[in-house]
Formats: sequence, C-alpha cells, structure tokens
Amino acid sequence: MRLLLIEDDQQLQANLVEQLTKEKYSIDVASDGEDGLFQAVECAYDAAIIDVGLPKKDGISVIKAIREQKIGFPIIVLTARDHWQDKVNGLEAGADDYLTKPFHPEELAARLNALIRRAAGKASPVIENGPLRLNTATQQVYMESNLISLSGSEYKLLEYLMHHIDEVMSKTKLTEHIYDQDFDLDSNVIEVFIRRLRKKLDPNNSFQLIETLRGQGYRLRSYET
Repeated sequence: MRLLLIEDDQQLQANLVEQLTKEKYSIDVASDGEDGLFQAVECAYDAAIIDVGLPKKDGISVIKAIREQKIGFPIIVLTARDHWQDKVNGLEAGADDYLTKPFHPEELAARLNALIRRAAGKASPVIENGPLRLNTATQQVYMESNLISLSGSEYKLLEYLMHHIDEVMSKTKLTEHIYDQDFDLDSNVIEVFIRRLRKKLDPNNSFQLIETLRGQGYRLRSYET
C-alpha cells in the first residue's frame, strides 16, 4: 500500500517513514502543504497522513482541496494535544480519523490498516478468498492450513490484489500503489513477483488464481467464480 505523509517536523517524518516502512507500506513525503497537495492530486495513494500545522498551506486547507478534487482515499489528520478544534475542523474538512501528538507509531499503523480495510469494504483484518487467507494485522498468508512464506514485496502485491478481488489491475496501477514515486515504472518487476506468487500460492496452476489479461493487466480471481 502506498501512503502520502505530509509533515514538516523532519524528525517525526523520518521516524514515521522508518516505522511504516517496517509495516510494508511505501511512503512518499512532503514537508509543506503546497507540495503535499500537488502529490495528492498527481499520484495514486491508498491513504494519507496530514499534519495540521504545515507551512505554505495548512493541513485543513489541504484536506479540503483534496476532497474538492473528488479524491477519496482515507486521511488521518495529526493535531496538537491541546488543539481540540483542529480535530473537529479536520473531520469536517474530510479527514477520516485523527491522532493527537505525541502518539505511538504502532497506533498510527493500526489506524491506517483499519481505514484502508474499511475503504475496501473489509471489516476484519483477515481477508479471505476461498482457502486463501491474508491477515493484514500479522501480515501472514495461509493457503488452507499452510503458512506461505512471502518476501516483503510479494506480500505488498498480494495484499493489494486481495483488497481488489476480481478487479483488473494494470501493471502501472499495481506499481503506483505498491512502490514509492522514485520506482522505475518500466521495470518488469511486477511480472517477476506475479510469477513468484503463482508458484507459491498455486504451484500446480489448478485454479489459475492470478490471471493475466493480455493488454490489460492482472486479476486475482474469486474462488466463487
């Protein structure tokens, strides 16, 4: 999952990038509201974390502008502990949740996980597709009762596909949502990871779990179809 972090506190920004990278998120960062808004409009994200007190353009204005562009990814707004009005203003502007500083990065990761699940229509941290189960909280994947060992990149790809079962995903869209903005979009790495996932999840290709649609991309099939 690809996140946008708009935070001008460089130490907090670095700490959050480190923690969220461990959680297998890909993170783009901005240090002021104008740059953050530009990235939010121009790039594809699964969620955003936006501080209220930003230079050039404050966080509330950024959130309002994002929503005016009909961009619907979940947003968590960061506020100072004693500024309760910022929480109200953030939610009214279109944020989905808030955290007051200081906070534990683990709580932020848990709230992000929940918001992204709800945005995809998933109430539980466990996403199931027939015998395939993915736990977004523990980041474990099971095929029936067998634990499947995946690399970090393989997991991120599978998690995104599991959030969009039966949807056709182009190579470009997968790359945009899984990797940060510096990644080479012309790389064949998506094809490599798709092949690895097929071998690990369905080595006999008995169901053709991940389909290739020529000229369109890939689709994780529902076991109900």
